Amino acid sequence: MPDRSGFLVLPWPGVGSEAEAEVEVSEGRGDMLLRGGALLGAVLVICVTALRRWIGGGVCRSGERQDGKTVLVTGANTGIGKETCREMARRGARVVMACRDLSRADQAAEDIRKSTGNGNVVVRHLDLASLYSVRQFAKDFLDSEDRLDILINNAGVMMCPKWLTEDGFETQFAVNHLSHFLLTNLLLPKLKSSAPSRVVTVSSIAHRGGSGVSSFCVHPGVIRTELGRHVEGWFPLLGVLLRLPAMLLMKTPRQGSQTSLYCAITPGLEEQSGSYFSDCAVKEVAPEGRDDEVADRLWRESALLVGIKDTC
Repeated sequence: MPDRSGFLVLPWPGVGSEAEAEVEVSEGRGDMLLRGGALLGAVLVICVTALRRWIGGGVCRSGERQDGKTVLVTGANTGIGKETCREMARRGARVVMACRDLSRADQAAEDIRKSTGNGNVVVRHLDLASLYSVRQFAKDFLDSEDRLDILINNAGVMMCPKWLTEDGFETQFAVNHLSHFLLTNLLLPKLKSSAPSRVVTVSSIAHRGGSGVSSFCVHPGVIRTELGRHVEGWFPLLGVLLRLPAMLLMKTPRQGSQTSLYCAITPGLEEQSGSYFSDCAVKEVAPEGRDDEVADRLWRESALLVGIKDTC
């Protein structure tokens, strides 16, 4: 196109229809990337949701009320113990929270009372690192409570420093096994008089059938609780690095409480007394757990260590 001076003006290369085409192609690619990113994000959300649901495991779907029943839970001020207490209170039970730290236990109990509307939630002191405390707790409970329908041995420690209890036992062995063994045996008369009653143990303990008393051992799964606090204390950086994977790959305390609740309240489980449960279903016990001779020896040795008559 000539201008007024007589010169022919040509379009600059890349300007005009070709440039516009390139812009359209670029915009099209941008739209495709946005759509692809949105689709990838949606797929990721779906996958994470499905993974979380799978990790969550079984759910206790029983609608059984617990009005008029008394439930005792050890280690009840945090984690799955607290969520177990909350659900039992929601179902109308009298809930006894047996805890070492009374300050934290009182806060947890108040939270449960407010969230469930059930004021019949009480706190009692129990230090599982002391056999004297276990005996005193059991005596007070037997003297003051009319019944015990469900005992949930929930408290536990893991990978704690090499501590010895006042009785001279390694702390993890004492808290996770010996003290719950003693507590269950001392409360057995109340459990029998309240039959049909149940004992649910979230840690290793020998299980025996008392008259009208059903006993279950449960694996709650890998839970985001304070159980690993000693590990984080030794390796703080490790705790920080594992926090995000833990949120994705571990159960919440509420999810972790489901199998305990299932074994505690689901009707018709009496015939499966002595079974091992995980994700609200019976699971096969490891070969070591099926050795009756070893189980009998563990029972006798435990009875000897805590100073009770061998009732086996």
